[in-house]
Amino acid sequence: MKPSETKVAFVGLGLMGLPMAKNLLKSGYAVAGFDLNKEVATKFADDKAFTFAASPAEAVKGADVTILMLPDSKIIDALLWGANGSPALADGLAKGSFLIDMSSSSPISSKENKQKLEQLGIHFVDAPVSGGVKKAIDGSLAIIVGGKKEHYDETLSLLECMGKNITHVGDAGAAHAVKALNNYVSAAGLIATCEALNAAKAFGLDPHVVNQVFNASTGRNNTTENKVENFMLNDAFNSGFALALMRKDIQIALSFIEGMNCYANLAKQCFATAKEADEKLGKGADHTAVFDYVRTQKK
Repeated sequence: MKPSETKVAFVGLGLMGLPMAKNLLKSGYAVAGFDLNKEVATKFADDKAFTFAASPAEAVKGADVTILMLPDSKIIDALLWGANGSPALADGLAKGSFLIDMSSSSPISSKENKQKLEQLGIHFVDAPVSGGVKKAIDGSLAIIVGGKKEHYDETLSLLECMGKNITHVGDAGAAHAVKALNNYVSAAGLIATCEALNAAKAFGLDPHVVNQVFNASTGRNNTTENKVENFMLNDAFNSGFALALMRKDIQIALSFIEGMNCYANLAKQCFATAKEADEKLGKGADHTAVFDYVRTQKK
């Protein structure tokens, strides 16, 4: 997709969506964006190829590619197909255009949306991301892609503006399945690390030293490498990824695993812990604050 010949609509300009849209603009794409937070428009004041649309429907007019970066499948489904009297965004998508869902969505919903959009002549690609705000800013996100191979090939050059490690994993819905499972594994590692470091400190050990051992041993994971020292042991709890989103991601994974009639005992416990921590810590809590929740619990 040549930037000079491709108009992009970007719906959802939050912590992740905003820098992703910025990287598309840097690469030469014209972008029409929409977000419920109208103040986001000021962040694009210096981007001449950016237009802040009054609505999602206005953003997608004439778009060759529509990208969704929204909280969950319920919001996406309501937006695409209409709810409570609101118009269906799908009705305004051009035939032959692409809809790329880069949110953390339900794999089942993605398969259903692909089938519905295909009947309208619209190509569906699911392309959830991993890497957080930092990698969204520098354009080095890992992007997992689902959809027809030819659609992956056609959208690859555009996706490369936002990510560096891009993997096609199967048909529509496959990427959201892999993303959900990845997020569950990552969350399980975080919860396990919190419990382990809390026990180590209770025993009189220095958690900083213990974490160094983890990182030199088989217990090493994303949390021990990137979160323990930067956000947890210093009580910063400001990594930029909300606990509420981690809870949602685990729930998506749990529903998927159970939907496949597979054993899900640990996933159930991880979800229970994330749910309890989210309710105890309150709105806006960072996911690394699970460490604070764990150390305040008594057996």
